[in-house]
Order: sequence, then structure tokens, then C-alpha cells
Amino acid sequence: MKPGKDDHAPESVKKSDRFVHDSAPVLIVAGPTASGKSGLAIAAAQAFNGVIVNADSMQVYRELKVLTARPRPGTEALAPHRLYGVMSVRESCSAGRWCRLALNEIGAAHATGKLPIVTGGTGLYLKALVDGIAELPEIPPALRARARELFDELGPVEFRAALAARHASAEVRPLPRDRQRLIRAWEVLEATGRSLADWQGATPDARPTHLRFAAVRLDPPREALYEAIEHRLDRMIEEGAVDEVKALLAMKLDPQMPALKAVGIAELAEYLEGRTSLEEALANAKQSTRRLAKRQNTWFRHQPLADRVLSIDEPAFAQFSESFKDRIFNFIRRSLLTESN
Repeated sequence: MKPGKDDHAPESVKKSDRFVHDSAPVLIVAGPTASGKSGLAIAAAQAFNGVIVNADSMQVYRELKVLTARPRPGTEALAPHRLYGVMSVRESCSAGRWCRLALNEIGAAHATGKLPIVTGGTGLYLKALVDGIAELPEIPPALRARARELFDELGPVEFRAALAARHASAEVRPLPRDRQRLIRAWEVLEATGRSLADWQGATPDARPTHLRFAAVRLDPPREALYEAIEHRLDRMIEEGAVDEVKALLAMKLDPQMPALKAVGIAELAEYLEGRTSLEEALANAKQSTRRLAKRQNTWFRHQPLADRVLSIDEPAFAQFSESFKDRIFNFIRRSLLTESN
């Protein structure tokens, strides 16, 4: 276990496993895919009267049960789960939209005397929650459709140039071929007359100061993590991942919808379209998942999640000993559940 900021803090006397009501604590359980976040979150929820709040950008979509390793009904019965499968793949879940939903669930948990446990591998969502995020305007559907049509007509380079020409102070930060963010910038400018950069800088005090965060970051050895990824993908095939992708493709969604970026969809779509074998598709999906895990690990290692962070470099939580769990739970008590903090 790597030392965190609170690793040498004095042990607090355990008064209760319920939080002090005016302290508004939030536990974050973060880490790459297949690192054991769900197991740790459930154990913490059972130990500390917690509610688990999803922070995975793909697990919010109800049609993506298998490919996103969403908790099964039996697992969800072990502790309250929130924001899993709450919207259709026909919708777009942005960091801002998720953050509003998460803050509502966190408030509801506190109101009933429970500890919110926010868990997931989407670093952008967690950063938005901890640091705050600017409120962006709602964009009319017709305007969104027109922006997508214009992008397809002009192409990424000309579209980017047209966007820059629309507003002298508009900061066009995305790379020329980043379709989704370019279109988003155009929509905001078209709807409000203000650049996306202007909106994002308009609310510097959006940080939720009424909340106090502590985080456990899972950082298992690469070999153990990759082995867990291999087993997870094999199990997904057995549980119906191919049928899930087949049903998704039948919906004829806009290829740029966020849900279609879930790892495994493109690879299994190639198999369903006869361009690869199932074995090749599975191997490609495993490789894509390993790359995702590497990106997630890099992000979490360089981004502060909270004032107190405990970094765990052991394998999946299911293999942790009782004494090891005690060390994690003592960190949670010291960081969030005592009046002295």
C-alpha cells in the first residue's frame, strides 16, 4: 500500500460508523476498470451505512448492462445503488448533467443519515464533482441537429475555422478532428452568443464547499489488473455481450452518441458485420480495455481527488484479507467519520 496524505495521521477513537451530520462527508472509490472498485464500495457501504453512487460514464445507460459490467441485481441488493442504468443510450450524459444528478443523490443520502460512496473510473466526472463545473445552457434539439449536419457538410477543418470566425474571443481548444467537442462549442455559441470558454470560466466558485471528500484509489499491479480484464471480457461474452451489441446496432443511433464509445461495441460490431471472427473481436476488445485501464491509471495518478487519498496497490478487493480491510476502514473513519476532521 502506497502512503497517502493521511497515512501517518493519528488513529481517531471510533465513536460511531455513522457520520457527523453537519460534516457532509463523501467517500470516493476510484481506479481503473476491473480494479475491484465495486467490491470495495459494497464492503464500505455495508460497514458504514452507505449509498453507492455511480461515477462511470457508461454504466448510466440502461441498455448497456453486460459490456459495462454494471452491478447485477444480486449485487445491487447488498447495498443501495444509485445512477446505474438511469438513462437511454439515445440520450447524452455529460459531466455537468451527471454532476447535478450525483449531487442530488449525495444530498438525499445525507438527509437519511447515510454515507455517499461515489465510485467509478470516469475521472472527468469525479473532477467535476470535487472541483465544480460551470453550468452550461440547454441547447434546443433542432439547433443540435443543425450543428451536426453542418459539421458533416463542412468537415472538421472547415467547421473549426468557421467556429473561430464566428466569435473573435472564441477559444477553439479541441483538435481539428474532435467532432463532439467542436459541435458542442458551436451549439453553445449559436444558442447564447458566448463562447464555450466564456461559459466555462463564468463560475469559478462552483466547487461544492459544503462537502468533504476523502478517496481510496485502487492501483493494482499491472499483471493482476490485466488478468482481471481478461476474465471479465470472457465472462461478458458468456453473459450475452454479442446480443447486447446486436440490439444496440439495431437502434440505428447517431454514431457520435456517447454510449457507442463503450469499449467492446466497435470490436463486436465488426464481428457481427462479418469483418472479424469472434476470437479476433474478443482479443481486440481486451486490448482496447487494457489501453483504457492504462489511460485511467495515468489520469488518477496525476489528478488530486481529495484532501485525503489512500492509494492501494494490492490486487482486486475480493482478495483482500480482513486485516487489510480494517486498514482501509480505519482510513475512512479517520478521514470522514469523526468530529475532529
